Amino acid sequence: MSLCFQSATTFPKGCYPSLEDGYKTLRCSNAQLTEVPRDIPNDTNRLYLDFNQIAYLPPDAFRNLPVLIELDLSHNSLGQLDATSLRGLTDHLHSLDLSSNKLVSVRKEVFANLKARTNLSGNPWMCDCELQELIRLVDLDPGSSSAIVCATSVQEEHAGKPFLQVVKEVDLCNVYKRTTDIAMLVTMFGWFAMVISYLVYYVRQNQEDARRHLEYLKSLPSKQRNSEEPSTLSTVV
Repeated sequence: MSLCFQSATTFPKGCYPSLEDGYKTLRCSNAQLTEVPRDIPNDTNRLYLDFNQIAYLPPDAFRNLPVLIELDLSHNSLGQLDATSLRGLTDHLHSLDLSSNKLVSVRKEVFANLKARTNLSGNPWMCDCELQELIRLVDLDPGSSSAIVCATSVQEEHAGKPFLQVVKEVDLCNVYKRTTDIAMLVTMFGWFAMVISYLVYYVRQNQEDARRHLEYLKSLPSKQRNSEEPSTLSTVV
């Protein structure tokens, strides 16, 4: 059923309003959009931006949509989400679809204030501690969780495996911690070796200087040598 929202008389190009199950819906699916439209009516309940070429979400892109309960961004080209990308989406949001994008890694802070059930499947995820912490925070869509697959991983043998299977086998955050600890130990050992090498060089250089000076004194006539030996001995001591 088509309608005109009371808050707007025009709509973004390629977008069509409707009333579905009593919710004001704006469908912008497959509209060849490269960015989120700016003139979305602020009383929109459901927004479909799927099957477009949106690669970036500007800060506060959805701030003026206070009654939005469903947002579909699936099948786009999103490669990253900044801390402000989803800012403005309120507790009213019940469903967020980010499936089939190009997300490799997302910081958990991006979802810190969201309670929406989220679909993250179909992205080329890097399975590491950051993704593990993100999955712990997000309320995953139950039907999509098994389709979160590791395109790459901190451990190569896990590439191509479902994420939930990987975390049953290994705690990725412990792997990261061990790797960090080893790196710190190697760095400390390197500095320690440099200090020891410098001290050895310093001692050997002083010994060589002292030996040369003594040889020089021996080459002097006996009278001059006797007058310089006390100062040399005091210097060596």
